[in-house]
Amino acid sequence: MLSEVLTGEPAATSADPRGLFVGLATLDMVYRVPEHPGPNRKVVAVRQDLAAGGPAANAAVTFAALGGAARLVTGLGAHPLGRFAAAELAGRGVVVRDTAMEWAEPPAVASILVQDSTGERAVVSTHAAGMTVTPPDDLAVEVAKADVLLVDGHHPALALPAARAAAEASVPVILDGGSWKLATEKLLPYVTVAACSADFRVPGCASPPEAARALARYGVVTVLVTRGPDPVLWWSGGRSGSVPVPQVVARDTLGAGDVFHGALCWAVALGADVVVPEAAVRFAAAVAALRCSIVGPRAWLDDPALAELARSFPKGFPG
Repeated sequence: MLSEVLTGEPAATSADPRGLFVGLATLDMVYRVPEHPGPNRKVVAVRQDLAAGGPAANAAVTFAALGGAARLVTGLGAHPLGRFAAAELAGRGVVVRDTAMEWAEPPAVASILVQDSTGERAVVSTHAAGMTVTPPDDLAVEVAKADVLLVDGHHPALALPAARAAAEASVPVILDGGSWKLATEKLLPYVTVAACSADFRVPGCASPPEAARALARYGVVTVLVTRGPDPVLWWSGGRSGSVPVPQVVARDTLGAGDVFHGALCWAVALGADVVVPEAAVRFAAAVAALRCSIVGPRAWLDDPALAELARSFPKGFPG
């Protein structure tokens, strides 16, 4: 059986920004519900969607939608559900390197409830626990060709060698810091920008400023903390600041953080400053706000406003 398979053909040109995304891909079953069901209750969904998901995968989809050449190194496996997810990603312009083709079981399947009135989501997933992935022999070559690398902390057998190769090739590394994971501490010495959620907790740290100082001691250049509709906080080189985010009616928050990270990668790949990151953060927040304003995991990608945001960067997003 194949140990690896490549799905999709590059749609972008050699002049487009190149992003490499290493981490989790899932199959998301998304149900939009009038309310979250209580114990021993059933609820009828008002809408259902089936699409690939996962932090690295969603970021790659965003990067591709903005006009970049996105490559995803992940594990989905030979099961039909895994092949469906890989094909869905390829259909969105992402080249998928699946390093788990000897895995015959279903991939990580996430069951997601999105509340219709608020757009808030609840997620249940195994996060591909137990899946065996094998780094491609040419992973360092893939990394060296990229303008930016994103790792999400999942699949450390892939993430760690990719991050090391990026550091050796002077490719900026973005960490999707959704939560502290087993491999996070080993990744940090290679990270350029740690883009953390409000739920990210550095062991022994009680506040975001304290966490930022701790991450800086590992060698992280810039730390971001996203906080939903509240301003994004940042720390870099002894400086700090905050960036307000566009205020929209939140219709669907699923994957908003992943979208932020994908847009951030796109800005960094185009040369945006990561030491004073306000322009890149402003842009990423605008893209994430657009995603939150539209129902469904993929419908927002086809909104003309996304192409307009891409065209307006960097002039429309001053630091």
